[in-house]
Amino acid sequence: MSDPVSTPALRKLRFHVLRHDPRDATSVPHFQTYEIEEAAGMTLFIALNEIREQIDSSLAFDFVCRAGICGSCGMVINGRPGLACRTLTQDLPADITLAPLPAFELIADLSVNTGKWMRGMSERLETWVHSLQGDPDLRRLEERMDPDLADRIYELDRCVECGCCVAACGTARMREDFVGAVGLNKIARFSLDPRDKRTDNDFYELVGNDDGVFGCMTLLGCQDVCPKDLPLQTQIAFLRRKMARTGLG
Repeated sequence: MSDPVSTPALRKLRFHVLRHDPRDATSVPHFQTYEIEEAAGMTLFIALNEIREQIDSSLAFDFVCRAGICGSCGMVINGRPGLACRTLTQDLPADITLAPLPAFELIADLSVNTGKWMRGMSERLETWVHSLQGDPDLRRLEERMDPDLADRIYELDRCVECGCCVAACGTARMREDFVGAVGLNKIARFSLDPRDKRTDNDFYELVGNDDGVFGCMTLLGCQDVCPKDLPLQTQIAFLRRKMARTGLG
């Protein structure tokens, strides 16, 4: 008889987590190590919950959907921004270093306030459809949109505002007011939308500067780490050409 198929030995995972609570005057940034046994199909989200439930209830990190939709669980994983819920431990070495996303206000440990940054960026860039004012017929149906154009807009709407692109951006580390790939992606999206009545000059006023599309150094770290695989490189190039033509005009 043949030998039964052997089950691979489970690994011991060592998580080196950057700990710091800025609300605590006595807190000093430091790495704390936790060791757990790997399970089949384990994600970083599952591992962190196991650590918090069984080892250290004070560990702070964020999650909501567990499906890569909310963008809440962004963190730096072995030096690379990513989502904990979409990262399998089997794809990582046994030693895993976790840190909060840079460029955002730190709440504690791995938890950062991306919502505050995203809201400020959205208000600054007015990321909503600007329709014509004073239309007396509020029941008017929207005009039919070309399906190919609708698909292009939908592709850009898949952004979950996780902040990974901002964390990976060299310009965002040097320019506090840089809108990042997430902001440029939104402007590209609304500039395509026929329901938005803003002109190219209006969009130029928003991002035709060094804090916008001309501040991008084209390092493309944003596209490398985007968990939704958005075509950020294409959108930045599209906007840069459009803004250059508008500025010359």
